Amino acid sequence: MAEDLLKDVASRATRYLDDVTQRRVFPSPDAVRDLQRFSVQLQDEPLDAAQVLAELDTLGSPATVAGTGGRYFGFVTGGALPAALAANMLAAAWDQNGGLEIQSPVAAHLERVCRDWLVSLLGLHAQTEVGFVTGATMANFTGLASARHAVLHAHGWNVEAQGLFGAAPITVIVGDEVHVSVLKALSMLGLGRERVVRVPVDGQGRMIAARLPAVAGPTIVCLQAGNVNTGAFDPIGEIAARLRGSGAWIHVDGAFGLWAAASPAQRSLASGLDLADSLATDAHKWLNVPYDSGLVFVRDRSALNGAMSASAAYLIEGQTRDPHLFVPEMSRRARAVEVWAALRSLGRRGLGEMIERNCAHAARFARELRNAGHQVLNDVVLNQVLVAFGSPDVTRRVIAAIQQDGTCWCGGTAWQGNIAMRISVSSWATTDADVEQSIAAILRCAERS
Repeated sequence: MAEDLLKDVASRATRYLDDVTQRRVFPSPDAVRDLQRFSVQLQDEPLDAAQVLAELDTLGSPATVAGTGGRYFGFVTGGALPAALAANMLAAAWDQNGGLEIQSPVAAHLERVCRDWLVSLLGLHAQTEVGFVTGATMANFTGLASARHAVLHAHGWNVEAQGLFGAAPITVIVGDEVHVSVLKALSMLGLGRERVVRVPVDGQGRMIAARLPAVAGPTIVCLQAGNVNTGAFDPIGEIAARLRGSGAWIHVDGAFGLWAAASPAQRSLASGLDLADSLATDAHKWLNVPYDSGLVFVRDRSALNGAMSASAAYLIEGQTRDPHLFVPEMSRRARAVEVWAALRSLGRRGLGEMIERNCAHAARFARELRNAGHQVLNDVVLNQVLVAFGSPDVTRRVIAAIQQDGTCWCGGTAWQGNIAMRISVSSWATTDADVEQSIAAILRCAERS
C-alpha cells in the first residue's frame, strides 16, 4: 500500500510541476474559495490514505502560489532546484531526526560536508562554524545569541546561566534600514526592538560608516548584506575597520545578499564579509532549496556552542559533531540533505551563474520599465528592482492590476517616502521568456491604470 501511495504522490507532484508554468502565479478566487471545503468536522473513523492524498491535491494544489515557477517576483523567494526537491522527498522518506549524530549519522556527516563547502564558497574564515535552522529569522536569532554570549562573557558574565538580570547593558547598533527579522530576533533575546541605536543610511539604504557612534562596553553592530528593497550592501569592510580593537561583535544579516559572495561578478559587493563575527542567510532564497532552510555562520565556534548547547543524561554525545549543539532546536529535520544536493548539483560555477542570471534579469526589468517611462527608484546592483508608476495611488492600482492579471506576481513596498513595486528575481527557474512575458504584462497593466 505504501508503494502505491508513493507512486501516486510522485505522479501528482510531477503533474503539478509540469503544469506550474502554464497557470496563474497567484491562485484564482475560485480556488481560494474552494479551500472552505477543507473546513469540515473531523470524522470519527479513519480514511484511506489514498483518499486523503486525493483530497489534498484536488483542493490544495489549485490554491498554491506558484513560487516554484519562474514568474514569482513578490518576495525574495527562490524555487526548488530539481536535485534539492528530489533530496527533500528522499529525506522525508528517511524521516531522520537531525539533532544527534547517533540518531542520524548521515545528517550529521552532511552538515560537516556542507559547512566546509559553504565556508569556502563564501570566502569566510576557515574555522567558521555553521548551524542549520529554519530561516533567516532563526539564523539572526542564533547569531545574535552567540553575540550576546560573547560580549557578556568578555565582561565576566555567563548569560546562559545567569540571564540578563544584573548583566552589563549591551549596546545594539543597527542601520535605519534594519530588517524586521533582526528586530524580532533582538526582541526574543531580551535586547529589545526599540532600545537600539540607529545609524542613518544613504539613498540606497546603506549604513553611513562615518555616522557610526563611538563604541564602549558590550556592543553588537548589526549590518546588512542585501537591502530587502534595493539589494544594496552596508560598507562592511569600512565599518569593521572603524570597530577594530573595540571588542564590538559584528553581525551581518545576509538573508539573500550573502549569496553574492558565491558569484565572481557580484563578489565585490560582499567585500568584508570575512571580517564579520556572525552571519545569517536563507538557503530557501538564493540557494533554491525547499522550505524551510536557513544558515547561521559564527566565526568563534565556542561562542555559538556556548549560546546553544544543552546537555542531559540521556543525550548520547556523538564522536565528532552533534548538530543540536549549534542551533536552538534539538529534535529537527535533517536540513543539510537538501543543501548538500543543491550545492552538489550546481557546483561553484553553476551557483555563480544562477545568481548572475537572476541579476541580469533584474537589470533587464529595470531597463525596460525605465525605457517605457516609469521611474526606477534604486541602483539595480543585485536582484532587486523598485519601480513607481506615478503617484502613490497610481502605483497601488498598477500593483493590484498585476496581481489580479496572474501572469506574474510582484508586491508593494514603502521606500524612503515613496510607494513602489518591488521585483525580486531569485529563482533558478526564471527564464528570458518569463521575464519578457512578465514585462509585457506589467506594461499592459500600467497602461490601463
